[in-house]
Amino acid sequence: MWKVDCRVKTVFTDKRTFVTSTAAGYFALLAIVAAIVFAVAVEAGKGYATNGSKMILLSTAIIEQEHTTLAGQWENVRMRVTAYCPCAKCCGEYADGVTASAHEIEPGDAFVAADSRYAFGTEMVVPGYNTNRPVKVLDRGGAIKGSRLDVFFATHQEALEWGVRNIDVKVLRN
Repeated sequence: MWKVDCRVKTVFTDKRTFVTSTAAGYFALLAIVAAIVFAVAVEAGKGYATNGSKMILLSTAIIEQEHTTLAGQWENVRMRVTAYCPCAKCCGEYADGVTASAHEIEPGDAFVAADSRYAFGTEMVVPGYNTNRPVKVLDRGGAIKGSRLDVFFATHQEALEWGVRNIDVKVLRN
């Protein structure tokens, strides 16, 4: 239970920390809430929101919310998608039939090589690849950094036919 003192000395110490004091009465709590709302409204036109025990700019909270995807949700990410196959021309010294995640390539495999910010096993839907069914990140690549993706094909000709595509890829957040 909160106890609130009507004589609160500081509501915001550095625009980030919310300070509570001991008090008596529930009506004092309402006074504090009203003071906070007023302080938010007049703080040079800036708004603040709570994030746990800290205060953050509302504009920051909105930006964070726009770029935060909850686990289990699909997120569209614009990517430059190229293709490769298991041949020496595409994989160089790593053309041994085993991906960076230790997956042994088998006929009919469909997977992608992605930047390390995407964990092995992350599911993605790449429009036009694998009949638009989800595939997993099972490989890495020296040139695959940032918003780049390589889709795997069994043959070099299929990889060449894919070409380079700038498309929105659905990424399932874990």
